[in-house]
This record gives sequence, C-alpha cells and structure tokens, in this order.
Amino acid sequence: MDLIRRFAPDDYARALESWAWLGEAGGALTPRLATAFGDVFLEGPDGQFWFLDTVEGSLTVSWASGAELQAALNTPDGQDRYLMAGLVVAASEAGLNPTGNQVLGFTVPPVLGGELTVENLELVDFVVSLALGGQIHQQVKDLPPGTPISGLQVSD
Repeated sequence: MDLIRRFAPDDYARALESWAWLGEAGGALTPRLATAFGDVFLEGPDGQFWFLDTVEGSLTVSWASGAELQAALNTPDGQDRYLMAGLVVAASEAGLNPTGNQVLGFTVPPVLGGELTVENLELVDFVVSLALGGQIHQQVKDLPPGTPISGLQVSD
C-alpha cells in the first residue's frame, strides 16, 4: 500500500492541463508527488508547496517548504487530511492496489454525489483520472450546491 505515487513529468503535464482554470496549476508550479488518489503536491518557484485537492477541486498553498510538507505528512492528521490514509488502507484490504500509472479513483466523483467509500473506488489511469476530474470540477464550480446534474461534456 503506497500513500505516495510518483509519475513522469510528461504524465503530470498532461494530467494537469484540465486544471489550468485554477490559475497556478498550469503555470509556474512544479509537480513533485501525488497521493494514491492522484491529488498533487506542487512546488512553487519560491519553495512553497501547493496542494491540488481533486475531491474538493481546489488548489491551495499549504506549506512554506518541503520540510513543512514532510512534517505534515508524517502526522496521523496530515495522513488523513491529505493522503486519505484510512481509505487507502481499506482499498488495499479490498484488493485495490494501484500499480504503474494507476491511482485510486471514484466511480462516481464526490463532487457529483459519490461517497468516500471503498465501494465507490476503482483503479484508474492517473492522467485520465486527473483530466476528467479537472473538467468535471470546472463545469460544476459555479453551480449552487444541490443542483441536479443532467450531463457532462468531456474533451480529449
């Protein structure tokens, strides 16, 4: 069970294209590592670390340095908040263990009403997962909570 995943620079670049609407995601930030769910930790030119949360659809600067990021991820609270460690362990126990370019993905994304449960998980390609997630979040970001979703458009 790996809480942290690493991918090739080209994979990060393709995966993050659909998050460019957040501003910094496609710009001066350098992806350094990802979670088992494909959330991405990115480093800014000033050494600060940002967190792309694919469940919430947000990009926030969260740590002043790599050392602060490491310290946060070494705590049980940090592992729960940023790595969803409990759900990763449950997924592993259910036989869902990402390999290669895979991450854990939600069959029905939480932003569309899917639950944060093992029953709603599947193994998916990192690039595909992030690309779809970015497109979905961009399409629903301005909708009021509870708005019925009747369809989504996905581009290549």
